[in-house]
Amino acid sequence: MANDIFNGAKKLGFGLMRLPLNNPDDPADIDIEQTKKMVDLFMERGFTYFDTAWMYHAFNSENAAREALVSRYPRDSFTLATKLHSEFISSEEDRDNVFNEQLKKTGVEFFDYYLIHDVNLHSIETYNRLHVFDWLIEKKNAGLAKHIGFSFHDSPELLEQVLTEHPEMEFVQIQLNYLDYDSPAIRSRECYEVAAKFGKPVIIMEPIKGGTLINMSDEITDMYKNYNPDVSVASWAIRFAASHDNVKMVLSGMSNMEQLEDNTSYMENFVPLNNEEKELIKKAVVILNSSIAIPCTGCSYCTDGCPIKIAIPKYFSLYNAEMKDNPDGKKGWTPQGEYYDNLTKTFGKASACVGCKQCENICPQHLKVTEYLAMVAEKFE
Repeated sequence: MANDIFNGAKKLGFGLMRLPLNNPDDPADIDIEQTKKMVDLFMERGFTYFDTAWMYHAFNSENAAREALVSRYPRDSFTLATKLHSEFISSEEDRDNVFNEQLKKTGVEFFDYYLIHDVNLHSIETYNRLHVFDWLIEKKNAGLAKHIGFSFHDSPELLEQVLTEHPEMEFVQIQLNYLDYDSPAIRSRECYEVAAKFGKPVIIMEPIKGGTLINMSDEITDMYKNYNPDVSVASWAIRFAASHDNVKMVLSGMSNMEQLEDNTSYMENFVPLNNEEKELIKKAVVILNSSIAIPCTGCSYCTDGCPIKIAIPKYFSLYNAEMKDNPDGKKGWTPQGEYYDNLTKTFGKASACVGCKQCENICPQHLKVTEYLAMVAEKFE
């Protein structure tokens, strides 16, 4: 499998999942005129990759792609990606029903990139039962999907299994940012390394972790601004993701012209992070982790003797990320919540803790593990 399926495109992709709205309380009410202006500037600056999905913006993102992009630009001037999600198919017939409706909604005759959406320990059962991987190969052979791959929210072990069983998949889309990079729960770096081992180019989602890596403490913001006062805090996160050799595209869900102008300004002629910048990001991660809600170091001493087999450090890592990303719980779905659900299919839930406290007796940080597990259960269950 060649790594040139992105044809040397600029590394920034326009994620059509956080578009400007006329009514902020109605995700389907997309501000199409503003979106058109954003698409125009994106294309004007030489970017061509657009990413949507069946259910984005209350099932209206694909329509917006048609109105703002497909109906206004020659088909060979842009590339469009969309996805099939397991929650919206229950039969083999549903696969084609969704796909054909997506063609109508977007107004294209084929998709440049088509993804099996959100492969994880749970959804893989549906995808295997309905033979979705084989079905997608058929779409490629028919010329309806030029390149095929999948997006992924789970462990590197499962990713290795999927790529071993389905070598026909041409690329992988994973969550990667500098806070999740060495997270014991999300394990972005390990997933990236698995994709690289299999020779699969990578698309990045959540590079700024839903805004978490923009709304930083004064200490981190000042550190970045002292190094380079002319660039945004967001640029550090986008460039971190894009600086990986096997990353071919970094998606950004841009909600206004200001975000688009900023992202395209430094990605138009992309320069990878230098060693000094990488060291500053490492310092930022230390600062971020020092302010976390649960000061777990991930040593895992607590897990071996747990009678319920609770993935304590993994759950704590997800909780800490959730408290940074979604402290008031208003976001609804977050990647952390999904990772938690995935892990509970293998490990005991936080709420299943029996209070034996063997974990607390062995914890080198002397954490009140059982109390923290109750907090995790309340947040995710």
